[in-house]
Amino acid sequence: MSAVVGRGIALPAVHADAAERRTMLAFLVWGFSALLIGAAIGPLQALNYGGIDAYPYLHPVLQTYYQGLTVHGVLNGYIFTFFITCGLLVYLPARELGLSPNMALWRLCLGTMAVGTLMLLYAMFDNSSSVLWTFYPPLKGSAFFYLGLTLVVVGSLLPLPIVLDLRARWKALRPGALTPLVTYMSAATMLMWLLAAIGAGIELVVQLDPWALGLTDTVDPMIGRTLFWWTGHPIVYFWLMPAYVSWYALLPKQAGGKLVSDPMARLTFALLLVFSLPVGSHHQYDDPGISPIWKGILAALTLSVALPSLITAFTLGLSLEYAGRLRGGRGWIGWFTALPWRNASVAAQVLAMLTFIFGGAGGIVNGSWQLDNLVHNTTWIPGHFHITVGTATAMTFMGVAFWMLPHLTGRAPFSPRLALASVWLWFVGMSVFALGMHWSGLHGVPRRAWVSYLPHSVYERVYGAAHLPLLLVAAGGVILWLATIAFYIVFAGSLFGRRLATPVAIPFAQAFGGKESYAIDDTEPAGVVADPHLSPLAKLLDHLGVLTLFTACVTLAAYIPIFWPFITHMTAAQGWKVW
Repeated sequence: MSAVVGRGIALPAVHADAAERRTMLAFLVWGFSALLIGAAIGPLQALNYGGIDAYPYLHPVLQTYYQGLTVHGVLNGYIFTFFITCGLLVYLPARELGLSPNMALWRLCLGTMAVGTLMLLYAMFDNSSSVLWTFYPPLKGSAFFYLGLTLVVVGSLLPLPIVLDLRARWKALRPGALTPLVTYMSAATMLMWLLAAIGAGIELVVQLDPWALGLTDTVDPMIGRTLFWWTGHPIVYFWLMPAYVSWYALLPKQAGGKLVSDPMARLTFALLLVFSLPVGSHHQYDDPGISPIWKGILAALTLSVALPSLITAFTLGLSLEYAGRLRGGRGWIGWFTALPWRNASVAAQVLAMLTFIFGGAGGIVNGSWQLDNLVHNTTWIPGHFHITVGTATAMTFMGVAFWMLPHLTGRAPFSPRLALASVWLWFVGMSVFALGMHWSGLHGVPRRAWVSYLPHSVYERVYGAAHLPLLLVAAGGVILWLATIAFYIVFAGSLFGRRLATPVAIPFAQAFGGKESYAIDDTEPAGVVADPHLSPLAKLLDHLGVLTLFTACVTLAAYIPIFWPFITHMTAAQGWKVW
């Protein structure tokens, strides 16, 4: 075991100990177990839109479409993403810096979210809380649902002090040094989530928990919706930014190249921190009580989020081109075909990136006040979600799992061919599904609707014009079932495979322009720490506290004028339990 010394700076060289690996593995298992349940139920929603009502055959496990949709959305949107994120954003910075994280706090994070998850599962499967993933009041669930969700949100914030502590300890030994890239991106993500979680936190603790416990009789739906979307929009970036960490800091190495610009990676995360928070109310274009002036301002602000996506497209596109040309690729697209497509981890992430191009294009439609009126509350919206979190995020996390499971367990990956097949099946299935959802949304087919519950003649009369796109939705769901089966065979097999003779290293990528190279240990070479004098932009962006304070001020400036009319004209609504 040795350390690399760069420019006179000696860095600690430590392996991840067994406790860290076990804890990271626990986060992976909890997260992917949630996805297993959610992904198994998801195609039932696809079949629903194809006119096939499978729910009568699932009693007593699932009673209604809305119960199944709630389980699907909560487990995939919250539990799967939160567990993977809270594991990766502690484990990767700790390995990059060569420091041990605060294990007590990290285990508390795991335990808190695990207890919350069990409470949510109980509340959803006893059919007392079919409130969908948005849990809009006055739809009312049980206290187990809201308290469980509160624990999950609180637990998801605990990686922040862990990452900030790692960063502070590293910087204390290197005054003036620039924060290493993975640590910077992880800290920026968690600081964004700290501000984002305030909305849902207030909604749960002040409104919904007391209401569900019987301490209050009524709730204000508009305040609840607005608080939800304070969190509900930036949560998309809490799903996406960990995928960006892999795309920027790991994928270039896996593809055989380098990251072409460390400062652009930092700028992307700084812009996501600032731009994602103030714009959540664009999800409420059709809601009453919000000034048209503010809706117009929100439309303009929302389009700003496209800027970090464009930076990412150019930076990562060039990084992959460099890798492809190193592998012998020539011509306009030869570099692309020369990428290591037989590597399931690389294929999953590159396909996720390609799919996200379409997700970003659809997001521009959703963020436009005029165009959103055409697709609002249609199947277009979940079609968009499924090529963002359902593809860009989920496929990236699947790709990370392909190398991380062997890294954590020391066991051989199970059936690389089946792993690759699962990636392509997921990509094709989700593409077909999303195409059908977007297309049927343009025909006005409503989202979150138990359309297969209608008599067949009524279904055909109402939705016959969207027959072909709805068939695509159902077909995509069936393909996704096959992808899920293939992936979990690989996942389980990798947990219990044969022992490897050589440990699998974390594929930290190097970046052009770095000056201070360092490594974690003999088997895990880390990235490159940029020289603080090399990039004034990177040095400026290292002031994360200032960026966070600025974002908090901008967020308050955006939301105070929206909340004020609701607070001064409050509505008291009784709870509804529809299904």
